[in-house]
Amino acid sequence: MKIEINNLTGKKIGSGFLEKTAEQTLKFIKLKFSELSVAVVGDREMIKLNKKHRNRNYTTDVLAFDYGPLFGGQGEIIICLDQAKRQAKELNNVLEEELSILLIHGMLHLAGYYDETKKDFNKMLKKQKEVWQKIIL
Repeated sequence: MKIEINNLTGKKIGSGFLEKTAEQTLKFIKLKFSELSVAVVGDREMIKLNKKHRNRNYTTDVLAFDYGPLFGGQGEIIICLDQAKRQAKELNNVLEEELSILLIHGMLHLAGYYDETKKDFNKMLKKQKEVWQKIIL
């Protein structure tokens, strides 16, 4: 499994913790992809992507795309750094912790979890907490 981390914000963040989060989460949830690409973007780019792919004209914290077997089993996760900073502050989390949690959340989307309904959101949140507790770096 090839894991690629790309910080496209121009702001300094370490990427080692994201790579470790991805590796540990892949093992724990047994997600099978040949390649996982993780991009960290700002609000402006995330708004564009959310509008283009979900027809929602506002920022979001994470988007996940499964390109399936036609593209060799590739997955892509896009995390919004600006939104992660806001959420970290609101939840009293360290930024790196919030980014890792968002990466786990995106990977759960790739594993087939959804969060559009309250029931699905609660199921996904429970799994997200389980993964986080298991892999705490």
